[in-house]
This record gives sequence, C-alpha cells and structure tokens, in this order.
Amino acid sequence: MVSGLGGRAGRTARLAKLSASTGGRLWSARRAGRRGDDAAVAAAHDRIAGDVLETLGSMKGAAMKLGQMLSYIDLDLPPEASDSLEGRLAALRDAAPASDPAAVEGVLAQDLGVTPEEAFAHWEPEPFAVASVGQVHRARLADGRDVAVKVQHPGVAEAVEADLANAGLLTRLAQRVMPGVDPDELLAELDRRVRGELDYQQEAAWQQAFRDRYAGHPFIRIPEVVHALCRPRVLVVEYVEGATFDEVRHADQATRDRYGEIIFRFAFGSLYRFGLFNSDAHPGNYVFPGDGTVAFLDFGSSRAYGTALLGHLERLHAAVGAGDAAELEAAAREAGILSDQAEFVEQERQLLLAWFRELREPMLSDEPWTYTRDYARRVLATSLDRDSPYQPVLRKMEMPGDYLLLNRIGFGLNSVLGRLEPTANWYRIIGELWDGAPPATPLGEAEAEFFGDRPGVA
Repeated sequence: MVSGLGGRAGRTARLAKLSASTGGRLWSARRAGRRGDDAAVAAAHDRIAGDVLETLGSMKGAAMKLGQMLSYIDLDLPPEASDSLEGRLAALRDAAPASDPAAVEGVLAQDLGVTPEEAFAHWEPEPFAVASVGQVHRARLADGRDVAVKVQHPGVAEAVEADLANAGLLTRLAQRVMPGVDPDELLAELDRRVRGELDYQQEAAWQQAFRDRYAGHPFIRIPEVVHALCRPRVLVVEYVEGATFDEVRHADQATRDRYGEIIFRFAFGSLYRFGLFNSDAHPGNYVFPGDGTVAFLDFGSSRAYGTALLGHLERLHAAVGAGDAAELEAAAREAGILSDQAEFVEQERQLLLAWFRELREPMLSDEPWTYTRDYARRVLATSLDRDSPYQPVLRKMEMPGDYLLLNRIGFGLNSVLGRLEPTANWYRIIGELWDGAPPATPLGEAEAEFFGDRPGVA
C-alpha cells in the first residue's frame, strides 16, 4: 500500500532519476538496434517499462497518468518492444498500488461527514481498481444496490500541481519513452485530463448527462449515479459486473466486431446526436457484462459541443468525403482551423486533404475495413511526429482547442479499436450517425428503433 504521495522535492528527484535511467537504457536499445539484435532492443524497452511502472505507479497524480497514457497509445517501436512496453505498463491501469485504507476512508469521512460503515450497509476496504487520481471500492447501499465508490487519493490534488510544475522533467521523460512524438502536445493533453478528473461532482453531472440520453438503450449502458452520496472527492455509481477489455480482445472475431461497433457508435453517436463527447478513450473504461452490451465508465474528461461546431464538422466531413481540396480549405478557414493570413498553394491544399483523409480512412470507402494497431500508429505519427510529411501544412494551422481535443480523442479511440481489430463497413455506420442514412447493421436497426424521432443535439 502507498500511504503518501510525497512532496514536490521528492517527486522531482524521482522523476529526474527515472528520466536519466530511461535515457541510458534507450541508448543501449539504439546500439542494439544498429547491431540488428532485436532481442536486446526488446529487453531494453522491457527494462524501461519496468522502471516507469515502479516509479510512476507509486507516485500517482499527473506522473502516473502519464504512464497510463503511454500504456494505451500505440508507439512506433519494433513489435517485440511495443508488446513488452504495453504489457508492463498495463499494470498502471489495472493493478496500480492502492493508497492506505485508513487514509482513503478519512477522505470519504471528511466529504460525507460519516464513516464508510455509516454511509453503506457493506463496505469493502480493499479497492478493486486503482487509477492515477482515485481508487474504487465495492459497497452496498441500505436498499440492497451494489455500488462502486471512487474515492480520491489523499493529497492527490497537491501531487498533481507538483507534477505539472515539473513539466520540464515530464517533457524529457515523454521524449525518451515516445521518440518522435511532440511532448508538448502530450503534456497539454495530460494537463487537461488530470485537472478534469479532480472534481468528482462534475464527473457525476457528466455521467448523468450521458445516462439521461442512453437509459434503456439496447446495447449501451451508463451506470446509474447515486447523487446523494457524491462529493468533490467521492463518486458513487451502480456497480457493473463483467469482463475486462483485455479479456474480450482475445474473443472470436464476431464478438470483437460487435463490441468494436458499439464503442464506435457510442463515441461518434454521442457527438453527432447530442454534442457530447467522453474524451478519455482507454481500455480501462469499458466493462463487458456478457449479454452483448458494453458499459461505459469514467466521465471525468467529458465535453459538450454546440451546433456551430457540429456544423463546421459537417462541412469538413463532406469536403473530405468528396475529395474536394478547395472546399476543404474553405471549410477549414470557416472553422478557424486555418487563419485568413495562412496562404495555401495547390500542393498544400492537396496535402491538407491527404492529412484529413488519413484521419478518416476507416469511413471513406463503402466496404468492410478492419481497425489495426498499425493504423493507430500511423495516424498518431501524421500529427505528432516531427518528421511527418504533413508538418509543412500543420505548421500553418491554428487548431482551436475543441478540434485539438477531437483529434486527441480520435487517437485514443483508434488505439482501442486497433487492439480489438473489429471489421465493419464504417462508411455506412457513420452515414447513419451523421447523415441519417438507413441502418447498416443489426445494431443500427436496434438503435434506430430506440431513438425513433428523438431530437438530435440536446
């Protein structure tokens, strides 16, 4: 158990030590790579993953969140090294060190004004899940309902501020573990995510917004929120039993196709129908009850979008689908992605179109298409790799925060679907969600019956 998170000086020293050791191991990996010794390269990255797991896993806060993000972003590494890194860092999602039970119960008692035993008919002091900001315990209410109780780690808000003040160290660490990826982009996303996860009452409100829209849905489940027991550092929701993402990713193709389509429909359907997006797409946020449904968890990084932005997206979407570079440039200027001062020649217009088509490749052709990890890596590299052929165009873009967020969500979603490897005609499915086309799959038929004549953006 981890009873404390440590002060800024101690956290700084540990990050500095990790950055230095990682740099040395990467130097060894590069030497082994030049010799063609793939086994040595994989071993070096395995040791890096072990160092990151040991250090960041015990620090929590923004430092641990960085490690979790690394665990589900597909990196451009040799397959042996990538698999090793993913396997070791997955522990940061699934088996991170828990905080001291007495300290956690103290947080709960401070926020609720009563002890766990007084608040719940049954309370399990050992958590069943631990993340960077909080940990989750099983409990039972007086009316017999089983609930999941997320309690913030004691002192985590202060730890987050200390880590974000150490941006230089985090940047160097990100550069070493993710060579070629712009660390500033990664750290901006880290800052946004971790700050958004510190207010559990706001998360409860977001979860309720999604539940209101999906209550009774045939295959999307949003756990009920017990608002009477939610506080800034305590979140109480319905407990959902089921398989983990890592368990279902090894299921048969039909099962993975179904679950992949559900995740896709939830992500894009929420945006296009309701202007809502749950932006933290990572494997720990899905539970598979075994009845063909998917339960979606963790709404701390959600966002709402208005009709104006959705209108801009519609114009961009149509221009990309039509392959019209001139219309895409006009749409991008209207959306604020390109400033009036940014001058484009025809070659740059075509490059801009090619970049957008890379991002939307699964949805461009009226035929079955399979998500893969190779595709997830390639899309990530188009935007974040400093050697990307699209950089001349990207440097002229002034991407507003909302569009940056949508791109980053896409990276996470691609990574999740790339691990499931589902196959579907995504072109027809996105046509349902975006253009109101007839249902393309049995899931689409069930969803069309559920939504009926409900209004789109709410």
